[in-house]
Amino acid sequence: MAKEIVVPALGESVTEATVAKWFKAVGDTVTADEPLLELETDKVTLEIPAPATGKLSEIVAADGADVAVGAVLGRIEEGSAAAASKQATAEASPAPATPAAPSQEPAAQPAAPAASATPTAAPKAEMSLAPSVRKLVEENRLDAAAISGTGKDGRLTKGDVLAHLETGSDISAKGAPAEERVRMSRLRKRVAERLKDAQNTAAMLTTFNEVDMSALKKARAEYRDAFEKKHGVRLGYMSFFIKAAVLALKEIPEVNAQIEGDEIVYKNHYDIGVAVGSPNGLVVPVLRNADHFGFAEIEKQIGAFGARARDGKLTMDDLTGGTFTISNGGVFGSLLSTPIINPPQSAILGMHKIQDRPMAIDGKVEIRPMMYLALTYDHRLVDGREAVTFLVRVKECIEAPERILLDL
Repeated sequence: MAKEIVVPALGESVTEATVAKWFKAVGDTVTADEPLLELETDKVTLEIPAPATGKLSEIVAADGADVAVGAVLGRIEEGSAAAASKQATAEASPAPATPAAPSQEPAAQPAAPAASATPTAAPKAEMSLAPSVRKLVEENRLDAAAISGTGKDGRLTKGDVLAHLETGSDISAKGAPAEERVRMSRLRKRVAERLKDAQNTAAMLTTFNEVDMSALKKARAEYRDAFEKKHGVRLGYMSFFIKAAVLALKEIPEVNAQIEGDEIVYKNHYDIGVAVGSPNGLVVPVLRNADHFGFAEIEKQIGAFGARARDGKLTMDDLTGGTFTISNGGVFGSLLSTPIINPPQSAILGMHKIQDRPMAIDGKVEIRPMMYLALTYDHRLVDGREAVTFLVRVKECIEAPERILLDL
């Protein structure tokens, strides 16, 4: 009996997806819950598991096809896998030995095992790759055998491949083509649409300030080891900026609000989106009720978001909602930028690279670690006074971190 593979519910407001890649071909045996293919939505990439054990008898939606929720992707002939397994076992059983004919050449006998052993090694190495890892290796035309694996039993992880790409140590055997035309991913298209909509709809304006990171760097250096020993997570800068932003949002509620039609919706909760780069593009997982968490819990959740983004494991719930966004272009070396609002939010805070600069302090020139901050806001809702005040409050909390603890 054939079992249909269908597109599952994809989450709030998501009705379509694109078939990114099938991991199996027609005729392949599959087991229940084994990943069969990847679906790409405008927010996340999902692995679709096999609904039953059997043989993949039909692929209805091939790679690149656009499919709606509930559409049939393919079919599995149930029970075929067990029969195939028995057949494979029977074929693998050694045949009874028979006397060799006089005309056979003795030298040809030992050559067969050696020849058959060689091609089986490559498929084994390939099958040990997780689907998301295999996809990344194939897309970048890498040699998996040349990358050191840090996973269990030396297996290759997605992080290993990404680290390998960052080092630039891989050299393709073939020269790079003069041009390469690749279909835009659904996620990239959606990001482009949303950002362009924000430009066309919101009256965006950016205000800047700079923050002296001396006090924060000193606090991190003093308490970093004890913090990590107690909580099992590193103390980063992002948790301080999230805490500072929440305090500023409480004082300037317009920055945490949004426009719906001819109404302003004020949010009395603080769900902070943290922009994260992933292999498939920019994603913004949301730290919900950020005002309820301490530094350790914030750092743990940010770390988990980053890991799931790299491995393609973010869920729809991770990415929906959000009342305010923070983007840290400084991790890539950006000194200054004008971030674009993530609609329907009304503002976004941009962090940047920390750089030593000469500053006038009490009539003297001192070298201080400085960071430019940028707040892009929707001028339809947020006035310049509110925007500047918000950014000043963030600056004050970072330059005097004790203000965060004292709720000042």
